[in-house]
This record gives sequence, structure tokens and C-alpha cells, in this order.
Amino acid sequence: MGYALAEAARDRGWEVDLVSGPVALPPPAGIRLHRVVSAEEMFRATERLFAESDILIMCAAVADYRPVRTSREKVKKGNEPWVIEMEPTVDIARTLGAAKGKRRLVGFAAETENLEAYAEKKLMAKHMDWIVANRVGGSRCAMEGDENEILMISEAGDKRRFGPAVKSEVARFILDTLQKGRA
Repeated sequence: MGYALAEAARDRGWEVDLVSGPVALPPPAGIRLHRVVSAEEMFRATERLFAESDILIMCAAVADYRPVRTSREKVKKGNEPWVIEMEPTVDIARTLGAAKGKRRLVGFAAETENLEAYAEKKLMAKHMDWIVANRVGGSRCAMEGDENEILMISEAGDKRRFGPAVKSEVARFILDTLQKGRA
């Protein structure tokens, strides 16, 4: 969805920076691509770019936790159970939402249940202007295909549904909605 949004924004003449984790998609032409691997790298890149942006659309499914300890070498198999202690990663949306000022922040909520309620809660908790909610899991997982079905909710309580449609059409709908909300 992030790549479709980057292409749709580029096609409107917007200057686009795309912060991307590892994906099997080719980088879109005409945008600045910033490759990251970890949630911390994504936070640093996004924080730096947001300071110079008018709008940030955050649709990455970034890891919420990371291992407390890591190893540079392979850990050999043993006979005892293995427990991996985890710690939370930085909440990128909440951190940037608290410092957004006049910039606009749009987030995504990928949910398996209670789509609207969880999206509204996330929208308010992270100080977003809009949130784009979509279901994941089951036979229609937005993360594994080229289609998506969304519910957009604004901080003012406006709700707009779209899809199912291919992600390029969904991206255009999202950007149309954001541009209309700015008029």
C-alpha cells in the first residue's frame, strides 16, 4: 500500500520520500527511497523526513517488539527450551503525532477484529488527522495481495469507505480524500 501511495502522490506532482522496509517490490521511479530494516531505523528516517514535510502517511506494519539480546553468531541448538525476552520498539506514530504541529499525520490500522473501534482508538491516541483502517488475516489479507478495502476516519469523525479495489485505486481515493479535507 505504501508503494501504491508513493506512486499516486508522485503522479499528482508531489515530492515523495518513501521509507521502506525489505519488500519484493521494485522501487517506484521518481521518488526518493530510504531503505530501512529495523523499527529504530524506520523511526530515525521518518522523524528526520517529517520535520521537512507537510504530510506523513504511515502505512508500514512495523514491529512492536524486538529481542532484548541479539547474537552476531548462530546460536547452537540445545536440549533446553529457549525463551526470547522482548522489549517494545518506539511507537513511531505516537511520537510523531505528539510533535506534529501544523503538519498532517495519517496512519493505518490493520485489524483482525473490531475494525472501526480499534481504528478510532488509535486515531485519537496517536494524534492523527486521519486513519485508514483495513482488515487483515483470513482469505482477504491486504498485506498479501494487490487489493484492499478501507475505512477512513478523520479526527472530526468523518467516515469514508472504499473498495474492495486494487491498491492503486485505493491510493488515489486516499489522496483525493486528504486533498478534499484540506480545501
